[in-house]
Amino acid sequence: MKFGVFDHMDRAGPDLGRQFEDRLRLVELYEQAGFHAYHLAEHHATPLGMAPSPSVFLAAVAQRTTKLRFGPLVYTVNLYHPLRLIDEICMLDQMSGGRLELGVGRGISPYEVGYYGVDPSTGPERFAEALEVLLKGLTHERLDHDGRYFTFKDVPMELRPVQRPHPPLWYGANSLESADRLAKQRCNAVVGMKAEGVGQFAARYRAAWKALDRAEDELPLIGLSRHVVVADTDREAQAAARRAYALWYDALIHLWRAHGVGLPRQMIPAEFEAALEGGYIVAGSPATVRDRLRRDNEIAGINYCLCRLAFGDLSFEESSRSVELLAKEIMPAL
Repeated sequence: MKFGVFDHMDRAGPDLGRQFEDRLRLVELYEQAGFHAYHLAEHHATPLGMAPSPSVFLAAVAQRTTKLRFGPLVYTVNLYHPLRLIDEICMLDQMSGGRLELGVGRGISPYEVGYYGVDPSTGPERFAEALEVLLKGLTHERLDHDGRYFTFKDVPMELRPVQRPHPPLWYGANSLESADRLAKQRCNAVVGMKAEGVGQFAARYRAAWKALDRAEDELPLIGLSRHVVVADTDREAQAAARRAYALWYDALIHLWRAHGVGLPRQMIPAEFEAALEGGYIVAGSPATVRDRLRRDNEIAGINYCLCRLAFGDLSFEESSRSVELLAKEIMPAL
């Protein structure tokens, strides 16, 4: 079992510069605590994402750490010109000595991509072609491609990533059907479902991996992401989590509410108690959190435990206490 951190970088208050600095201080603690990687979301025109250019923030992460792996989860690939994104990927991998984890996706919000003039209905097809271009550019000295959305003829690829053939791929999965494709692509996955649904996904992924005659010890990471708050008592942790979750959820639905529609599938409960019961939030003393994570991790069949440790208006002190208690009393036991 490996542990990682996922961060929406949702708005924590009016002082954005302070928020960035506090996050970088937390990232340093993540490295010290032994987390495998730090994953940063990309969102636009919404308080859910104050790091709409993940590469900019991750360049700072590269300079503040020496061992921690990091990357976007995910780059909204349809909002980039492939040549520019290839360059950014190579730069980050070089600047970090080969620590980049490459998350890719088309963008879940039709409003965010729509602001950029991208037709949401073309999302899957455009993303598939753009990813093909990215992988060609990262693995060849010259780029040639003739497709529906992109055409390149003998473009020199002057930059190369440290990791060959390219940094590890990541994808945010929300359906069981995607397991077969992701296994074929050797893609690490973070699954946005309850533990039981993740368990079905993980079983299907492993079956697809085995059918491809690949070794079990080479299996990519399959993760479940949850909000995690750890404090000395259940009461203290849940009071902080309740307060912060309300603000985070308000940011989550901001654009959907502005357009008069609900979240797709209504997968995440608005009410704190329902989110706590469903395992979307794990909050409590070290013993409470350890037991719930152990139970849900086993049900989910995962090998990557992904924690959201900074969200809403959680203070640096509250989040750093979670990190400290996770490292000392929870991670070793799991």
